[in-house]
Amino acid sequence: MGIDCVSRTHVGLRRKLNEDAVLNCPERKIWAVADGMGGHEAGEVASGKIVSALSTIATMGKLDNVLENAVAILESVNTELVRLGNDGIEQRTIGSTVVGLLLDDSHYACFWVGDSRAYLLRDGTILQISRDHSLVQELIDAGMLDSTEAENHPNANIVTRAVGATDVLKVDAVSGEFLRGDIFVLASDGLTRPVKDSELLSELSARTLDSAADRLIELTLERGAPDNVSFVVLKID
Repeated sequence: MGIDCVSRTHVGLRRKLNEDAVLNCPERKIWAVADGMGGHEAGEVASGKIVSALSTIATMGKLDNVLENAVAILESVNTELVRLGNDGIEQRTIGSTVVGLLLDDSHYACFWVGDSRAYLLRDGTILQISRDHSLVQELIDAGMLDSTEAENHPNANIVTRAVGATDVLKVDAVSGEFLRGDIFVLASDGLTRPVKDSELLSELSARTLDSAADRLIELTLERGAPDNVSFVVLKID
C-alpha cells in the first residue's frame, strides 16, 4: 500500500491570524485538521495543542486501540484547555474543532469534534463520513431546516461541540475498509463552506493531488475566503 498526501493551510482574506493547525504524518498513518474557535480567545493555542498532542500518539497495534488512544489524548487536551480558560480573572473558552484519520493495512478510523469534516471519494462519488456537531445540523435532524437552506443560514458558524468548550468531551468516530484508489479529505469549514462537495469531487478526480490542492485554495480565495482554510488530502495507491 502506498499513500500520496498533501496539505494546505491559508489565513484567508478576512482574518489576521491563522488559527487552524494541520497534522500530516503519513509515515505514522495519522492526519488531522484542527480549527481554532475564532470567536473566542486563543483559538490558535487550542488547535496547536491538539495537533501537537496527536502527533505523539503510538500508532502501532490494533486500529481500535489506536483510536482509543487518540480519543484519550483529545480528552486530556480538553481538560487542559478548560483549565486554561478558567485560570484568569474572567472565564473564557479556549476551543477548537478537530477531525482526524487513522489507517492500518486495510481499514480506516475517523474521529471528530465540531464541524471540521471528513470525506471519502470512491468510484466517482463523494461521501461525508463525519457528521457536523453544529446548530444547523441539529435543525436539519429535527426537520426544521432543509439541507439546501443550511449553506446560507445565519447561525451556520455555531458548533455544538468543541475541544475545550465543556468539562466532558464527547468524540464521535466511524471506521471502515479502504480500497485502492480511495481519496480522503479532512477539512476545516473554511474550505467546506465556499466550496461545494461536488466541486471537491470534480477537482480531486481530474487533477493530481498537488494541483487539486492548489486549485481548492484558489477557489476559496476567489470566493472571498472569509475564514482560515486548511485541509489534508490523501490517496491510497
